[in-house]
Amino acid sequence: MIRKIPSGSNIMNTLVGVLTCLFFAQLSVHAQEPPPRPISIYVNPAQGLIFGAFFQGPTGGTVTIYPDGSRVVTGSIIQANLGFPFSPAIFEVDANPGTLITIMNGSDATLTGSNGGTLSMHIGTSSTGSPFVATATSPARTQVRIGGTLIVGVPLANPTGSYSGTFSVTFIQQ
Repeated sequence: MIRKIPSGSNIMNTLVGVLTCLFFAQLSVHAQEPPPRPISIYVNPAQGLIFGAFFQGPTGGTVTIYPDGSRVVTGSIIQANLGFPFSPAIFEVDANPGTLITIMNGSDATLTGSNGGTLSMHIGTSSTGSPFVATATSPARTQVRIGGTLIVGVPLANPTGSYSGTFSVTFIQQ
């Protein structure tokens, strides 16, 4: 025998109340966020740390490239605009937004000249500061610009020519 429960009864109200509680309980369920993924660093090969063209005076000096792309010289160095670009190095960081990253500069680099001689290069500051928080959402990347200072000696020690070398920068995910 099937018995119909009237809509105004306490059993029907209790059943509706239980179903409502179960429904709202599902809405408040929280899951653990995925674990952080390792960061990836990309080097823009067309945008290395480039000091451009300059004329060397009798006492030498420095050429500094800042993260914003500006260039300043000291001593007897004279800036030359001969069509050779100057620029900071550009790195691209692929990380989850909100990832805290510290930049650790390597030691000073030695650049070797095409006509002999060597120059010392000090790695400078970054456009983001250190530490910094990654802001771009993948596939976009957080751009980091890093400058440096080239120490130029007297012409006998640093003959005219092209100088090249490598430097090390470490990005540490916190």
